[in-house]
Amino acid sequence: MANSRCRLLIVDDEPAIRELVSDILMSRGYDTLTAKDGVDALSQLVEPLPDLVISDLRMPRMSGVELLAVVRQRFPHVPVIAMSGEFLRGESPAGVLADAFLPKGDFAADQLCTTITELISASPLRSRPGTAA
Repeated sequence: MANSRCRLLIVDDEPAIRELVSDILMSRGYDTLTAKDGVDALSQLVEPLPDLVISDLRMPRMSGVELLAVVRQRFPHVPVIAMSGEFLRGESPAGVLADAFLPKGDFAADQLCTTITELISASPLRSRPGTAA
């Protein structure tokens, strides 16, 4: 799938992070949508759905953990990447229903794009809704 045909939803309560990630991904040919928190993100999960969701875990109103649980339940075919600055490099947070985890501020643009490509090209079907991949 060509990058220009992929729609990504970036969810983060920090405007600078949202804009930076969006700018990086748009420069790589992705179409991006942004949301300031989980509530805002849910309002954007309408047809056509994004091909992938990237979400911070700690946000006001609705955390990324809560958002990803809803996404996994309602849209099990949409892959999700969790980001957080609260976990050590390589440490995947327990109980987070995400297909991948990246430590916020500690990953390269190429690593993010590789992860996106791998998740989008993987089978969209999961064994059962509500489980991590």
